[in-house]
Amino acid sequence: MVDFCRAHRIPHLVCGKVIVATRREELPRLEELRRRGEANGLTGLRLIGPEELREIEPHATGLRALFVPSTGVTDYAAVCEKYAELISMSGGTIFTSAKALAIRRSASEIAVETSRGAFSTNALINCAGLFSDRIAHMAGDDPGVIIVPFRGEYYDLKPSRASLVRALIYPVPDPRFPFLGVHFTRRVSGQVDAGPNAVLALAREGYRHSDVSARDIASSLAFPGFWRMARQHWRSGIDEWRRSLSKSAFVHALQRLVPEIGDRDLVPGGSGVRAQALKPDGTLVDDFHFVSSGKILHVLNVPSPAATASLAIAKTIVDSAVAPLELS
Repeated sequence: MVDFCRAHRIPHLVCGKVIVATRREELPRLEELRRRGEANGLTGLRLIGPEELREIEPHATGLRALFVPSTGVTDYAAVCEKYAELISMSGGTIFTSAKALAIRRSASEIAVETSRGAFSTNALINCAGLFSDRIAHMAGDDPGVIIVPFRGEYYDLKPSRASLVRALIYPVPDPRFPFLGVHFTRRVSGQVDAGPNAVLALAREGYRHSDVSARDIASSLAFPGFWRMARQHWRSGIDEWRRSLSKSAFVHALQRLVPEIGDRDLVPGGSGVRAQALKPDGTLVDDFHFVSSGKILHVLNVPSPAATASLAIAKTIVDSAVAPLELS
């Protein structure tokens, strides 16, 4: 991604990141993150103590931290615009606001009926995110998972308090969940985001509390894996909803990393909805989940950070699709 941004003159900044352990039980997980990072080719990883943490992030606190110097930030809207430009220059066509209505398969082609007309192709890759499982069913395939929407809500630091965060401050992730936990991210614009939480949304496009879809709720409740997940993680779910409904609870979670943060330092930010794949046994999928069916490849789970890794993910999808889809 850094090479891509450099090549196309897209604003970016390699600023580094600290992953901070604030509890003793997190220290072994921090060491495991270091081991995995080095095994995957990251250079410059360093476990640091509270004093060096303060040198890098003066307002952060913790027992120990992992410093990741190669972490960077960019403007992903600009990245997507460049992707679209390059696709068009290569002869591709992008149709927006084209809802898929039906998929019909024959021996010679795949026909996709949309709200903007019908299209035919000899191979299809389904990367429909929040609706990827429904597109799979539309194509006559069983994806083996259901997509459950989780809303992530953010606060923004007021500009006068943005100096509390120099770059990126992350917690040590809990391996039981595919969600990272609230953290701080300084954008290339200088704005600092705080969040997100991970709240079960009441609609697949449930970006607000008031967004409710009876169909989406019913599809989740009818899936056996949903109830198995709920029985296992209901306490965590309640905690996430508490942080969603209570700003002070959200702030309290942030204060584990930056104790000086207060209610008055934050203003409501945006939100996103994660397309989380759920297995029938109640397992939240935390890795890629591809289902190949003839000349259709369904991409049903792409873990965060999907934007940062989008070029690598695209290569993985293409490599996975070449043989089953008989692509050159």
